[in-house]
Amino acid sequence: MAKLPWKPWHEVVKLREDLRSGKLPLHMFAADLYEVMMQRGKRPVYEKPEQFFALTFPTYNLRQLVRDVVLRLAGKNDKAVRQLELTYGGGKTHTLITLRHLVHDPDKLPNLPAVGEFTQDIGQKPPKCRIAALCFDKLDVEKGMEVSSPDGKVRILKQPWSVLAYQLAGDAGLKLLHANGKAEERDSAPAENLLIELLELPGKDGLGTLILIDEVLMYAREKVGQDKEWRSRLANFFQYLTQAVVKVDRCCLVASLLATDPRKSDTLGREIQAELYDIFQRQREEAIEPVVKDDVAEVLRRRFFTPESVKDRDSFRQHVVAALKGIAAVDEQTGKQGAEAEERYLKSFPFHPDLTEVLYSKWTQLARFQRARGILRTFALALREAERWDESPIIGPAVFLTAPGKKGLSDALSEMVSVADTEEWEGKKQAWTGILDNEFSQARQIQTDSGGLKSREVEQAVVTTFLHSQPIGQNARTRDLVVLLGSTRPDKIELEKGLSRWAQTSYWLDDLYTGVVDGQLPLTWRLGNRPNLTQMHAVAARSITDDIVRARLLDEIGRTKALTANASAAGVSVHTLPARPNDVKDDGTFRYAVLGPSAASESGKPSPEARRFLDETTGTDKPRVYRNSVLTLVPSKDGLELATGRVRDYLAWEVVAEEVKKQQMDGNVDPARAQTLRINIDKAKGRIPDAIRQAYCIVVTVSEKDEAQAFKITVTDEPHFNIIKGDKRSRVQDTAITAEALLSEGPYNLWRPGETSRRVKDLAGAFAQLPHLPKMLKASAILDTLAAGCEKGTFVLRLTRPDGTSRTWWMSRPDETALNDSALELVLPGGAELSEVSPALLAPAKLPGLWTNEEITVKSVADYFSGSNVVQVERDGYQEAMQIPKASQAVVDKAVSAAVEGGILWLLSGPASILGEPIPAGVLTPNATLRQPPSVVAPAEILPENLPAAWKEGTATAASIAAQLSSRFGTNLPWRAVKYVIDEALRANFLCVAEDSAPWTGDPGTAQYARFQASKSVPPAPPATQTVVLVAESELKPSEMQDLADIVPKLLQIKAKANAPLRFHVRIEMGDGKTLPSAEAAKEVNKLLKGVKDDLEVK
Repeated sequence: MAKLPWKPWHEVVKLREDLRSGKLPLHMFAADLYEVMMQRGKRPVYEKPEQFFALTFPTYNLRQLVRDVVLRLAGKNDKAVRQLELTYGGGKTHTLITLRHLVHDPDKLPNLPAVGEFTQDIGQKPPKCRIAALCFDKLDVEKGMEVSSPDGKVRILKQPWSVLAYQLAGDAGLKLLHANGKAEERDSAPAENLLIELLELPGKDGLGTLILIDEVLMYAREKVGQDKEWRSRLANFFQYLTQAVVKVDRCCLVASLLATDPRKSDTLGREIQAELYDIFQRQREEAIEPVVKDDVAEVLRRRFFTPESVKDRDSFRQHVVAALKGIAAVDEQTGKQGAEAEERYLKSFPFHPDLTEVLYSKWTQLARFQRARGILRTFALALREAERWDESPIIGPAVFLTAPGKKGLSDALSEMVSVADTEEWEGKKQAWTGILDNEFSQARQIQTDSGGLKSREVEQAVVTTFLHSQPIGQNARTRDLVVLLGSTRPDKIELEKGLSRWAQTSYWLDDLYTGVVDGQLPLTWRLGNRPNLTQMHAVAARSITDDIVRARLLDEIGRTKALTANASAAGVSVHTLPARPNDVKDDGTFRYAVLGPSAASESGKPSPEARRFLDETTGTDKPRVYRNSVLTLVPSKDGLELATGRVRDYLAWEVVAEEVKKQQMDGNVDPARAQTLRINIDKAKGRIPDAIRQAYCIVVTVSEKDEAQAFKITVTDEPHFNIIKGDKRSRVQDTAITAEALLSEGPYNLWRPGETSRRVKDLAGAFAQLPHLPKMLKASAILDTLAAGCEKGTFVLRLTRPDGTSRTWWMSRPDETALNDSALELVLPGGAELSEVSPALLAPAKLPGLWTNEEITVKSVADYFSGSNVVQVERDGYQEAMQIPKASQAVVDKAVSAAVEGGILWLLSGPASILGEPIPAGVLTPNATLRQPPSVVAPAEILPENLPAAWKEGTATAASIAAQLSSRFGTNLPWRAVKYVIDEALRANFLCVAEDSAPWTGDPGTAQYARFQASKSVPPAPPATQTVVLVAESELKPSEMQDLADIVPKLLQIKAKANAPLRFHVRIEMGDGKTLPSAEAAKEVNKLLKGVKDDLEVK
């Protein structure tokens, strides 16, 4: 065990052996004046002056009282009647015994410091006196009591005045009072004159007369209760006695009127007490309180510790400093007090001054706690036990705890509980034992969990709060707690955490004060017997059935959106709390299921319920086919327990709310408590979603080895589906795979040896079925991949019709109907034969490796589709071989013919030049050449100034224009190009049909008869210049417009790199050419177009 940086208090001061051994019975703390007067040896600690003064602390007030009384007995003052102003156990009887010993036999007083202090304050040796003690607590109302005469004879007497007379003068005193001069008792109270004679008798022997009265109320209450006549009889006696005492020299009366038994202070008792007080008030001097708060520590020191160990007070200073170091660390105010605090703690050492303060200032208000006597009894019990184990540097609340590891209440605390239990509040008595047992249990758990509270600080806090909560309604401030807990140097943060947790979990702390924000300490602490909200909540929680909790938990799980967020948006079919496996369909669609509590699993241990959703559909006889498309999220067992607890907490608070609502109707709930309850309900409700989110941290799915696996995810603020999707163990892929990966050479092993084709449906379904493949979120993504691969020419898609014929797609995308057809096949290029080739593919730069020059032959196109052609294509910066599928000569010829007729290609065969029209029979030969269509001739190019050879005498025919343009181009231009330029020139009013011309129909057969003239209104055309601007012109579909927008940034990069101007001319046509679009539609279109450019609009 680590050495402590301080000495425990019991190593600094030593307990008296009789206290440590248990030989000092606790009743010895109750002083007994009667036994002192009788001197029968029953209570030597009080009867023997040497023992009594060894334990007596001459407090200032006690010394002042002794001086006044002794000087009165010496005839040096007139302070004849003194009353002790004390509550029960406040040292009144001890004071009376002190007076008795000092004047009984002054010559034999022991030579002790206490005696010296008294005589020094008196200023002279005390005079010898005759003493009479009226110990009313021993005077039986019927039989009386034994009393001793001055010569030692003992006689039983019943009446108070008889007891007084016999002690002062024996039988002579009784004769003095008796009407017939007999040594017998009289029933009525003697008058003042008789009492004066009686009190003067000791003076005749040269003695003073000291009358000590104790516990008057105890006798008076009993006697008057038996016979009401005694009320006036006693009043008369004390009235006569006090008056007589004043008139007799060297006579003094010191009285304590209160009763030790608080039960005597009922209504009648208080009335009698008031009457007696009035009587004494007339004659007495100021009341005296012999022991005050500042004297308590010294009284305790003298009673409990050996004189040698408490003799050198200065030696305590280092231990005080050690204790204050810890207290100042947790209480800033103590640190600021410095020397002042040091002196205060030094004066109280080894007791914590705040501990004696709370006992003296608060507990003395309890009817059954007898002030100094009560403090003595309490500490005697506590120190006897705590000396064995307490390691605190000063005596604090720890001494009231049981030994470490022992449950229940210590003897000292049980004694205090028995006192506190007698207090009533709103007609109810307290039941502190059960309350403290529960709080100590909570405190021990907090200390165990903390690990940083080594000196049982939270248990001490329970004791401290209990002490400060008396009498009922009292409380402690937070500082009151920490200064009593700090001497053992707890870490301030750990201490505050421990106290904060106790405030939140306690069943009996008043929630009027503990309802604060989490992490903060209450300002005020009070224990009471009214269950707080936490205790009511605990009781309610135990009453709620598991079925109710489970039903609410399922409801809350369904409301927790974080479990399923973003899944549907990703194209996933979501199932929240499916009741049975068949609720999760087995169709190859990716399915994400959030299962219920019964499927709770642990990492590495999927539960049987979770396995069922992966393995079954309607039953064990119907296994699931597409196991790789199912992903389940289940709670962990620990997390489920926590979430269930959170739900139970919330439901319990709702029950408490109903109870409090009933109390509110009766007006028994303060607004602060209702507000605290609302805060607790809101907190409990707010904790449920997070607990559920944290609970659902286990993913159960099929592993690559085709086994059910369960793995744990780290839950964050991200939706669960995003976290699962990003975890490599789930093997979820939300991006499309490459088309090449689906081929036989790909990584997924989807083809058997020798296969050249596979159904698209099988390929797409393989990812949902085969565990070694990634889990594809969207089945459509696989179809998109296949369609994209077909567009890239990676493979051929083929759809065989029922009649055995087929349709193929290559370098083009099938329509949706074809893609969803179960008969659609993927064919590897080497094993495919195209049933058609798209004419658009034959345009230059469309097919890789087809156009090696500006013109190619029809034969080269046929060779390209021979089935054995492999070309190199660039893929992401590297060259890759690409097999060109086979196409028959008929398919190639059909494609070429369609391309020429569609204006995509320009066919030259001998003198034939074909573009945009069907190819005549016999013209499409293997040696026919194909070119891209010629560039557009500007209308001004055919004016006389630019094409003079075509003009003769101001006119030109269509044939001459065609011949000269062909001459300029070096080859026969297709008639379509000639017709176009002539039409444009006519439209632009560059040309007009000559008057003697045949009608212009655009037919090549009438070309030599159609004659044209240059329009006279047209200014001379500028000299023809060679066109140096490259133009791209095409009609675009909306999707192609979007594609164009996507490549604009790259086009601009090329523009900047080549330093070549790049301009865009946009033409938007609206309508079908037959019916004019509505004005409203045109207005909406123009509104959108103006967002691009103000002058862009359809007209």
